[in-house]
Amino acid sequence: MPRATTKTGLLASADGQFDRLWLLIDGMEEEIQRAPFAEEMATMGKEAHWARDKNLRDVLVHLYEWHQLLLHWIQANQAGERKPFLPEPYNWKTYPSMNVELWKKHQTTPLDKAKSMLKESHQAVMTLLVTFSDEELFTKGLFDWTGTSTLGSYAVSATASHYDWAMKKIKAHIKTSSK
Repeated sequence: MPRATTKTGLLASADGQFDRLWLLIDGMEEEIQRAPFAEEMATMGKEAHWARDKNLRDVLVHLYEWHQLLLHWIQANQAGERKPFLPEPYNWKTYPSMNVELWKKHQTTPLDKAKSMLKESHQAVMTLLVTFSDEELFTKGLFDWTGTSTLGSYAVSATASHYDWAMKKIKAHIKTSSK
């Protein structure tokens, strides 16, 4: 699926990928949903997330926390509070450390709670995104707080692209669980 470059495309891809994510999850047996990821998943890729996430809950709370980053960043900047997307002290080189902190934060979050949190945060993101025009979402430099990117690009990354990432990880879990 090509990366969205319009409001209509963004909303459709975000909701569409979210729906596909839940079809995948809802199609899993309960015991697979609750099962820890196979040890071999920790080395499936070079990215830190392969070793970090240990179960479905970890993937879902990661998506939830990135929704929170997007929501708080937009809301703060709209209110006149100059705020970077990533919270201090993190930057785009150190954000894997932030992801580990987010992971630690949710080690006692039950799977059912993670599911409901993610559904609610997706809806909150969609409700906020619909308030922006095509121009506001996809014109570079329109908001000084988006830097060299567009607001829409951040939104795509926190929604449809992130849902794609999650589905790949979940599919790997399903595959390794059926061996």
